[in-house]
Amino acid sequence: MVSKDQTIGGLIFVVCVIVGILYTVGLLYFGNPLGGDSSVKAWEIQFWLIAIPVFLAFIAIMAIGAWIGWTMATTPPPKPIEEITSEIEEKAEEKPAEAVTETEEQKKPERKKKSET
Repeated sequence: MVSKDQTIGGLIFVVCVIVGILYTVGLLYFGNPLGGDSSVKAWEIQFWLIAIPVFLAFIAIMAIGAWIGWTMATTPPPKPIEEITSEIEEKAEEKPAEAVTETEEQKKPERKKKSET
């Protein structure tokens, strides 16, 4: 059974991967987004000087988002609080009362008496 967190994580993962692929295809396939004369080399150089760092930053952000989504999708949901508290209570009932008090007394640090100077 898939929990709500796993469903949301899977959705985040899929969206990030799809958006990353579409951005990559759009950037590399369509070329100059503003149109114009493609013979002007200065525009192409300026475009790539901006496009490459923006592309790398965008893909890094999408990769982080995809990683978060993948982690959420593949991590099992935590136990409910009620189940954890019932397990703790069951363990406490199994121990004899005398053994618990002895171990608690042993764990207490001894207080040092203040020396008079």
